[in-house]
Amino acid sequence: MKIAVVGPGALGCLIAGFLKSRTGEEIWLIDKSPQRAKLIREEGIRVEGMSSVSAAIDISADPKDAGPCDLVFICVKSYSTDDACKDIKPLVSDKTFILTLQNGIGNVQVLNDHFGPERVIAGVTNHGATLVGPGHVRHTGRGDTIIGMYNGKVLGPVRDAANILTKCGFETKVSKDIDSVVWSKLIINIGINALTAITRLKNGMLIKHDGARQILRGSVQEAIDVIKRKRIKLIYDDPVQKVESVCKATAANVSSMLQDVLNFKRTEIDYMNGVITRQGKALGIPTPVNEVLINLIKTIELSYEEAGE
Repeated sequence: MKIAVVGPGALGCLIAGFLKSRTGEEIWLIDKSPQRAKLIREEGIRVEGMSSVSAAIDISADPKDAGPCDLVFICVKSYSTDDACKDIKPLVSDKTFILTLQNGIGNVQVLNDHFGPERVIAGVTNHGATLVGPGHVRHTGRGDTIIGMYNGKVLGPVRDAANILTKCGFETKVSKDIDSVVWSKLIINIGINALTAITRLKNGMLIKHDGARQILRGSVQEAIDVIKRKRIKLIYDDPVQKVESVCKATAANVSSMLQDVLNFKRTEIDYMNGVITRQGKALGIPTPVNEVLINLIKTIELSYEEAGE
């Protein structure tokens, strides 16, 4: 199987490193930066922490170098999905399946628009990873990985994707109701990401401080209220308890949004908490905790220029 991983961030490098070192398949990593691609090509991918991996990998800023693939993982930030779809056309043939493990809501629709829903596999993973440097990742937490198609079909390529992920260390299940899974993962992101980015705490510390824990619970409860009104079934009986258990399981993880803030980068707040506030307004459901979290994150983003002076 020929596989491309688009995006050399924490999750992209973790997946690419595992695939390359543990499957024996042809693996390509696609980067938008030629300079960074050159550095990773020279130094390879290194994974430390809960797993240890060192692997040379084919990487390019030009998708034409890789050519058509059987499976393409999309691991870019949500706000870059549309641009990535335009750039990776050389990776996609009429037999290619595209799998997203991105955070937030909205990516699947963008991928559907570009490639057609019959070839898009949605998914979530609760593995935690922190980017240490180009191609250098710390594996900070293990968790479920679940994939599936929005039409509920379990096609051969979906099973193949689940098998290859399981083989490389991401134990993966296939769901016939991936919409519920994606919204359930959103609950976890809403409870953890913005709050860690504001407090600068690792995941596990959120539930050790009463104040942070109360805010976590408030933001999650608002999301539950919105999702229930939309009649979307969550896969967790107790979503609040699930978010807190993920905090424990990924205690040493620096969330993706905290990594963004520490590196003065744009966050995915609009695709996480922003989804709940927008949907809340449309449904007449108040979401004050999430609105405060969004305003604080937006303020932090606006302060980057001043912080750099």
